[in-house]
Amino acid sequence: MPKAQKLILAVLINAALISSTYASEQSEAKGFVEDANGDVLFRTGYLTRDKKNGVDDTSSYAQTAMVKLDSGFTQGVVGFGAGIIGDASFKLGSNNNAGNGMIPKHPDGSAYDHWARGGGFVKARISNTTVTYGTQILDLPVLASNTVRLVPEYFEGVLANSREIESLEVTVGKFTKNQYSDQIKSDGNQLDRAVVWGAKYKVNDQLNTAYYGTDIKDRLERHYANVNYKQALANNSSLTYDFSGYHTDWDRQANNSLYSYIGSANDEYQNSIWAVSTTYNTGPHTVMFAYQQNSGNAGYDYGLGQGVGDGHQSIYLPNSYLSDFIGNGEKSAQLQYNLDFGSFGVPGLSWTTAFVYGWDINTNTAVQDANKNVIARVRTADNATEREFFNQVKYTMQSGFAKDASLRVRHSYYRASDAYQDGYIGDTNEWRIWLDIPVKFF
Repeated sequence: MPKAQKLILAVLINAALISSTYASEQSEAKGFVEDANGDVLFRTGYLTRDKKNGVDDTSSYAQTAMVKLDSGFTQGVVGFGAGIIGDASFKLGSNNNAGNGMIPKHPDGSAYDHWARGGGFVKARISNTTVTYGTQILDLPVLASNTVRLVPEYFEGVLANSREIESLEVTVGKFTKNQYSDQIKSDGNQLDRAVVWGAKYKVNDQLNTAYYGTDIKDRLERHYANVNYKQALANNSSLTYDFSGYHTDWDRQANNSLYSYIGSANDEYQNSIWAVSTTYNTGPHTVMFAYQQNSGNAGYDYGLGQGVGDGHQSIYLPNSYLSDFIGNGEKSAQLQYNLDFGSFGVPGLSWTTAFVYGWDINTNTAVQDANKNVIARVRTADNATEREFFNQVKYTMQSGFAKDASLRVRHSYYRASDAYQDGYIGDTNEWRIWLDIPVKFF
């Protein structure tokens, strides 16, 4: 285990053994049944991508029910609990051109008519430290479950979370199975081992910091840092300044799975990507400007191929919509506007629009040996561009029998220069429509 992981694990264990600086969560446990909760989310999902330049379209329409049953903790110095998470789904319509991460496919390429997935977990808590083992949905900047498809991505392993020191939250974990949103097998991505560690620290009400890392065996090591500062202004307005960045080093075994590197297959590939943003909020209006920049001999690749443990959501950066603007050497800028219609008599209704432009992208072409193995990628252009115009409208019911039900409609208009058509998404018009109806059991 790397030294950084050992140090954080030691801090977590020692923190659990010393006296807390504030109230213990476990001391307030009411019981296994008394604190239990259960709910189901019914989702109707539609995703279609109208591809250009002769590329086949993709489209999926399906219905699912996502269930979570989670017990409370037993009383005592150490509390114990358990739960299950899972989903049961069926397709709507033919879905003959599925292939966008929504619906599992049979070996012959045809879409499943119906399917179910999920698993169980157990948990233990002492003081303000909780350890969970089993099937989980992760929300970590370096290992995040994809939750923007019909059903979420699952990981299986152990995760420890500690809040023994006020304002400090420490996380460590190890995962050995990874199931993408469109996979049936619980280890469909053949993850060997992913170790994660990190911490969040709230300096004060205005300043928050975070650092996370992951070591995915035979694939990559990745580090993430974030600093966020919120400045209060007159008339309940505010300015928020945010810095986020990643640094990634890939193992040699992963080289051939990267699609945007420049150089020999024997090179060591690395990438650094960072972004700064400024957000102004006043009343129902929010405006954000963000700048993002990539460097290294590879783009911020997700490490395409099996064993990476990334369903393409582990990128906590502002310029991320249909495109994540992660090309080799790419720079990108974004202007975003959000309007909350609650101030105009329609609470629960919001609209987000954004335009992102990326430039200076290095593109490449593969050089293969006699056995068709990629031995190098040579640069073909260094001034490729991409752009995306994004719009989303969301409405959430505020009261009545359908309280908390929501309808979300999202559209992306994406275009890239000729040199970047084959290297990434390619010209696309995308629609996503989600109807979510939550039902609470207890």
